[in-house]
Amino acid sequence: LPVPAEVRAILLDIEGTTTPIAFVQETLFPYIKNNVREYLRAHWEEEECQRDVGLLRKQAQEDSSLDGAVPIPLESGSGEEELERVIQAVVDNVHWQMSLDRKTTALKQLQGHMWRAAYTTGHVKGEIFEDVVPAIRKWREAGMKVYIYSSGSIEAQKLLFGYSTEGDILELFDGHFDTKIGPKVESESYRRIAASIGCATNNILFLTDVPREANAAEEADTHVAVVIRPGNAGLTDDEKSYYSLISSFTELLLPSST
Repeated sequence: LPVPAEVRAILLDIEGTTTPIAFVQETLFPYIKNNVREYLRAHWEEEECQRDVGLLRKQAQEDSSLDGAVPIPLESGSGEEELERVIQAVVDNVHWQMSLDRKTTALKQLQGHMWRAAYTTGHVKGEIFEDVVPAIRKWREAGMKVYIYSSGSIEAQKLLFGYSTEGDILELFDGHFDTKIGPKVESESYRRIAASIGCATNNILFLTDVPREANAAEEADTHVAVVIRPGNAGLTDDEKSYYSLISSFTELLLPSST
């Protein structure tokens, strides 16, 4: 797939593009569910952990009218039993939110801190498809800028690439964007990213596995290719015929290399 000559920057999605969807679904999220109790016990006295619990408690109050909502009581007094009662409530609340695939700030913040601990201690390594790093190195040698745009927080992105199966590869990226700049399914987000990079939207090629995101980027006059990876959701026949498709980053041919 030839890359248009006007492209100066390549914008990459993570899940289903650089990284198997299975890594997020089968490694990152289960890690939270399986370790949240141990994590809370180990870090309970720390200020950061108390802030996280405070946010979850506040969220639980806002959620109190929802079906199955799990309240988080305040610690009334001291003692091991009381502590366990509160920790159990936090664990149940986190499991409940995750079972509904909620993306509350409170949940994301605790998850982010737990993942940081998991990556930095080597319990988790960010998985990256093997074609990704060699391809990005080539693009950079050809003068391309390379950016990440993911719904995962910038902190989570940097952990994934900083502690990856390929080692620390953060130097391969010129910048990171998350949904603070806007949702990936809204074309305005791609205009903001272009403005932030300092180029026109048509100087960007966006790689994603999600047609709705590809469509939003196209509406903003951004070039798009849809990435087919093992484990990704299937595309409709219309989507297959409409979008440029790649199954490896090596299939992109830069103008200078043709």
